[in-house]
Parts: sequence; C-alpha cells; structure tokens
Amino acid sequence: MSFANKEITVAHSPDSDDAFMFYALAKDKLDTQGLKVNQVLKDIQSLNQDAINGKYEVSAISFAAYPSVSNKYALMPCGASMGFKYGPMVLAKPGIKKEDLKGLTVAIPGELTTAFLTMNMWMPGLKTVNVHFDEIPAYVRDGKADAGLIIHEGQLTYKAFGLDLIVDLGQWWYDETGLPLPLGGNVIRKDLGAELIALSTKLLKGSIEYSLAHRPEALEYALTFARDMPPELADKFVGMYVNEMTVDYGDLGRTAISRLFAEAHKRGVIKEAVQVEFVGELIGASV
Repeated sequence: MSFANKEITVAHSPDSDDAFMFYALAKDKLDTQGLKVNQVLKDIQSLNQDAINGKYEVSAISFAAYPSVSNKYALMPCGASMGFKYGPMVLAKPGIKKEDLKGLTVAIPGELTTAFLTMNMWMPGLKTVNVHFDEIPAYVRDGKADAGLIIHEGQLTYKAFGLDLIVDLGQWWYDETGLPLPLGGNVIRKDLGAELIALSTKLLKGSIEYSLAHRPEALEYALTFARDMPPELADKFVGMYVNEMTVDYGDLGRTAISRLFAEAHKRGVIKEAVQVEFVGELIGASV
C-alpha cells in the first residue's frame, strides 16, 4: 500500500537518546512507503502540553502525562525510556539531607513529567518551582533553589556543578516494586486509522533497530544533541535509555507502566485509576 499523499509529524525531545532513536527517520534510511515523516523537537514539558491538545500525530511524552492525553492517543510499544535501577535524581548542595527537603524549594522540570510524579510518590507535598530541565543544575548551584529534580543527561553530569545526590528515583522505584521505572514513551493519535498507526509504529521500531545496528553513525548524529557532553558520556547515556526494551518494552514494560499508574493512584498522587490503551490492542494486531 502506498502512503504517497500522506504525512505525519513526529515530535520528540532534543536529547541525544531521542536523536539516536530517530536517526534513521531523520536521515531517510527507511522505506516509508511514500509517507512523509516530519520531525519537531521540543522539551518534554512542551510536548506534554502539545499532546493534551492533540497537536502532533506521533509524540514523545512523559508517561505521567498519559492520563491527560489518553482520550486522543494510544501508547506505542516502542521508543520508551525506562530506567532499570536508575532514573531522575533529586540533588542538592552538600549538607542538605532528605529530611531537610520538607522546608525547602525544589526546582522541577515540569509538573507533567514522570520525574515529578515519582518524586511525589517518594515524598509528597514538596514546595517546587518550574525550571527548564537543562538549567536546573546551575539553578541549584547558584542558590536559586535548595534542591533540583534532574532528568536527561544531567543524571551523568551533576557532579560538575558541585551537587550531591539525595535520591535516585529509579533505584527507589526498583526497591519498591522490582520493576524498571517507565519515564517517557511515544504515543500516536487514535484518529489516524489502523493502517497508518501500524505503519508509523513499524517505522519507529525500525528506526530504533537501525540505530542499534549502526551504532557508530547513529551515535555521531546523536552527539550533535548532547549539549557538550564528552562522547563517552553521551554513549553511556544513550545506552541507558536506548536498548532492547526501547525496541519493544514487552510484558515487563507493560507491567511497569500499569504499576506506575496503580501506585500513583494508590498513594493519592493521581485522582483516578488509569486504563492504559496500547497500539496493538487498538488495531487488533500484534504490533
């Protein structure tokens, strides 16, 4: 079937791991059956907001934002970032301890992020201020906030800012559940129809598989998004969040996603129980 007169926009974060995933699509390495695939890059909080409005056909989102977009989107089984004993971190200047946080201000990358959802399960009720994710380490270093909730590459570079780790929320989640922490995933608009949903899912999965099979060239491309990280650190970061579970998170990933929402509901962090809808269920096929 030809999709020559159709196009979709895929929106994702301007991060090295997302760039690595979408390399094959960005550089026309795949047969798209005529489908034109546009890419838009935005920070994750903006993507979450856009998804609430159904702006893009395919979008990366925080899993925490899924309940707010589930009326328009289904979860794709590929492209997810899951932290297995690692994930977002709460950091502070030396001397600040976990028990001090209740009276302090924490800089966060957005209230729709999974990092914020998980922090609320770990320690609810903290005073927060929204700061662009890549500005948080310097924001805390400069005394503008007492602590910071770090996502993306900051998990590997925070020591350069003189900050100490209070908690790794990925490790905390694993200790609580024995599961990886689902952080970000990809969703697709349900109004696209089964054939276009199936093709888009196939292309995203194919792009991830291509990058893993052609790691040096895909990593070279990803380094242009690595915000001055040394190549070895960028390689490590990509390896943390682009792996076999990114190709397809399978039963373990589905269990982790459902458990995330169940625990958040149980702890009162989200008000209503969440029924997760996956692409394969939507089109009645194994995708």
